[in-house]
Amino acid sequence: MAFPALHIGDLTARLPIVQGGMGVGISLSGLAAAVASQGAIGVIAGAMIGMKEPDVAQNPIEANVRALRNEIEKAKAMTSGIIGVNIMVALTTFSQMVRQAIESRVDLIFAGAGLPLDMPGQLRKLCEEKKEEFKTKLVPIISSGRAAGVLAKKWLSRFSYLPDAFVVEGPKAGGHLGFKPEDIADKGHALEVLVPEVVEAVKPFEDKYGKNIPIIAAGGIYTGWDIKKFLDLGASGVQMGTRFVATNECDADMGFKQAYIDAKEDDITIISSPVGMPGRALRNDFIEKSRQGLKKPFKCIFHCVSTCQQEKTPYCIAYALMNAKRGNLKGGFAFCGANVHRIDCILSVKELLHELEAQYEEAVKESGSK
Repeated sequence: MAFPALHIGDLTARLPIVQGGMGVGISLSGLAAAVASQGAIGVIAGAMIGMKEPDVAQNPIEANVRALRNEIEKAKAMTSGIIGVNIMVALTTFSQMVRQAIESRVDLIFAGAGLPLDMPGQLRKLCEEKKEEFKTKLVPIISSGRAAGVLAKKWLSRFSYLPDAFVVEGPKAGGHLGFKPEDIADKGHALEVLVPEVVEAVKPFEDKYGKNIPIIAAGGIYTGWDIKKFLDLGASGVQMGTRFVATNECDADMGFKQAYIDAKEDDITIISSPVGMPGRALRNDFIEKSRQGLKKPFKCIFHCVSTCQQEKTPYCIAYALMNAKRGNLKGGFAFCGANVHRIDCILSVKELLHELEAQYEEAVKESGSK
């Protein structure tokens, strides 16, 4: 049995897989277009997307918005598949980047690292200003059924709009995590618990308003067997990030990808990010020196994340992640998911998706024979 399609409003992805948005510069137009061309959903990450712009330090808002527009245009020129963008709510450029993404007619906006309470209002305002219809789908990233319910009620009361889908991200995800440090290893917060919880929280809204709101499971999903498990739990699709880093088409430097190939399970660590959230990363000298107090507070030039307290933090996370993306892991570190140590080679996006589909088909056969 082949993968079921993923339907989000009038969008249909042949494969129920969303490639996770990975900043800074890990998933840009190259990776997103390659994924979309194979029938899944490709996602451009908005976090510090303007890092290559010459004026990013002087005009960070203009530079990042311009770079987002350019990356969307490049992706759409390369594929007729579904392209989304991931824009962190905590970004100081969040509103401007949401507006630009909608104007650029991106198919979906995934928004996490905070609750995107005003996003439907921006969509409505732009439609009114331009006197035309924009059909960008709005997909919040949440980590609990409670958050899904709160956001659905807020959007209904303020904008008469329900989320087009939800991504529920568990604690095995890579990068910044929407959990307290003590909850990351708590089985009560496992994705297997969260998915049914969010499905149940969303169902009353679907029933009352006659709108399908698919749930997309994210965090630690690695194989086709994993995909089947979460679809069986009520998800309509999955989001995967770490697997797509280890592809030829990923926009990161080969040095970054090699860190994934070389990773051992003991290398995975949880850091306290300068932006005020825990994050999962690969331990290296940069991280150890920051923990030992060998790195000092810096003068911020980007002001990229509203929750970052640069006067207290030992390093600039934007610089650290930019360096890592370029393969300079002495000057930064690589974010990763909990299963990064399982990666042992680089595949093409096409090969990876074929592998996942074959595993899914095998899982279906195995479940049918029991």
